Amino acid sequence: MYFASDTTAPAHPSVIEAIARINTGYAPSYGADDAMQRITANIRDLFEAPEAQVYLVSTGTAANALALACYAPPWSAVYCHRLSHIEDDECGAPGFFTGGAKLVLLDGGDGKIAPHLMRQKLAVAAGNPVHKVQSGALSLTNVTERGTVYQASEIAELAGIAKAHGLPVHLDGARFGNAIAATGATPAEMTWKAGVDVLSFGGTKGGLMAVEAVVFFDPEKAWEFELRRKRAGHLVAKHRFMSAQMEAYLQDDLWLDLAGRANRSAASLAEGLREIDHASFLHPAEANILFCTWDPSGHDRAITAGAQYERFALGADAPQTGARLVCSWSTTDEDIDRLLSLIR
Repeated sequence: MYFASDTTAPAHPSVIEAIARINTGYAPSYGADDAMQRITANIRDLFEAPEAQVYLVSTGTAANALALACYAPPWSAVYCHRLSHIEDDECGAPGFFTGGAKLVLLDGGDGKIAPHLMRQKLAVAAGNPVHKVQSGALSLTNVTERGTVYQASEIAELAGIAKAHGLPVHLDGARFGNAIAATGATPAEMTWKAGVDVLSFGGTKGGLMAVEAVVFFDPEKAWEFELRRKRAGHLVAKHRFMSAQMEAYLQDDLWLDLAGRANRSAASLAEGLREIDHASFLHPAEANILFCTWDPSGHDRAITAGAQYERFALGADAPQTGARLVCSWSTTDEDIDRLLSLIR
């Protein structure tokens, strides 16, 4: 019963097969392989963005931090939700790769930035003197770190506020596929049509071994990213093995199919939890991550039986205990049923 993270799931068999197929003979290195050219063409078609530039890195942290470094100078602020991945889970990487840009944290329920709070913050920052950081960029996360999903219209509203203040917009899409599967929006509607300048298009959480794509809808930043990627040590020599993974991911919309599977598993788990009297939800269940509570005895039974998930306290006097449950493409109905039975 594996619900700790979608990063604990195996890579999809199609991905492993693609790596094996490309492991013959010789191929140009450092991203000059033929598969990378096909990936760029595929993503341009997928996003309806014929001028988009596409690059691969091996981690989501590298994708986010290097992308932000192209837009946020060292003396600037990167605005993000206080629960965002770049704030909570990247060990200061955005500040390191930008050379010192400061993350300025914004609030909002269920992991989403509240537009009125963002307006207030940017209005005040517009008059910042030389003694304070200047506004640099906005970073959004979809799916959010609380398992909720921004609709394309919500992205557009926040991006519109940012653009009114001259700020570029970065989208952390480590679970971009889950967001698309959940909303039905097109990739273009969720990104550049909504005002996004650069996207971290996640693959590792979706079923790849270790590949993320960085998609620049503004091609003017492409060369700078290439230099930053090389300087940071994230330009992989045997690039064809990364390309093989991403090409398999994109083929026949496997990325969207796998995201849909994970979302449906989470929906099934959520449905079962709603039928348990002592279980409740801390945030809406919208994609593949659930934040729930239930009686401590249910946790004890589940964990003793081998269930893996994040358990957290709700407070000293709280009668229940919280849980973060993440479904992946490989989550099984049997694991869901068994976990529900133990909780029940």
